[in-house]
Amino acid sequence: MKLPLSGRSLTAGAVAVATLMTGGSVAGAASASEHPAAVAAAPDIPIANVKAHLTQLQSIATANGGNRAHGRPGYQASLNYVKAKLDAAGFTTTVQSFTASGRTGYNLIADWPGGDANRVVMAGSHLDSVSSGPGINDNGSGSAAVLETALAVARSGHQPAKHLRFAWWGAEELGLVGSRYYVNSLGSAGRAKISGYLNFDMIGSPNPGYFVYDDDPTIEKTFKDYYAGLGVSTEIETEGDGRSDHAPFKNAGVPVGGLFSGADYRKTSAQAAKWGGTAGQPFDRCYHSSCDTTANINDTALNRNSDAIAYAMWELSR
Repeated sequence: MKLPLSGRSLTAGAVAVATLMTGGSVAGAASASEHPAAVAAAPDIPIANVKAHLTQLQSIATANGGNRAHGRPGYQASLNYVKAKLDAAGFTTTVQSFTASGRTGYNLIADWPGGDANRVVMAGSHLDSVSSGPGINDNGSGSAAVLETALAVARSGHQPAKHLRFAWWGAEELGLVGSRYYVNSLGSAGRAKISGYLNFDMIGSPNPGYFVYDDDPTIEKTFKDYYAGLGVSTEIETEGDGRSDHAPFKNAGVPVGGLFSGADYRKTSAQAAKWGGTAGQPFDRCYHSSCDTTANINDTALNRNSDAIAYAMWELSR
């Protein structure tokens, strides 16, 4: 998650196209009425698989100066890792390039064949870290969970009525540069095809909260229903409002939602009573720091939020 405007310096260069993604090229679309009871329940997302992706991202950072930041070798290696997994699973992947702060950045878009290309359900996360650390919670956690959800789609052969798309954004930490570029590249017609964009930025915080975006009522209810089924209370997300990659979509009129487990705000006594953890301490004491490693993850939060991503993607794509 990027710093608030008052706490960051943004220099984004002119954005240049490498590959333009305007909407999935899909055949055999089907309407929801043709699938009356059709879609199976979402699978459980194996936490061991999500953590294995985090281990790989940590190894990439360690081998590349301790970070996976925009324009650095660690970011390119992270993108290559995710792309290889998706290509092997049968996704159609597209890489977009842009320029920010004098360096080339990249977005990765993955489309699952099938579904109505005029009704796209999309999940995304930023793949870059800050330069000061490996970024395993921020935002390896969201990136790994979105990746494993995409791979679960492939393993199950899931074919919902709507078209599924997944994305990993570059240069979020410089001011949402990659996601803004993607939204602008779609044009109004492409944006109108997106039924919902779901954003996942920091979902494994070590002193976690359970926060749900309240931007779109249908998406919000989907996540709240999931957590109600677990008996876990949620709160409306306010700390990161407008500070992550949902913002360019929302500003363009696309319905958005998402999950968040907290950054440098401090957990209140009431929140600690509700969720456990330590009152008076940040949700993530290693936010934007070198200690944001694989040791900086709460497995319970990561597991619950990963399963919630799959639940929402299955429910909202019916």
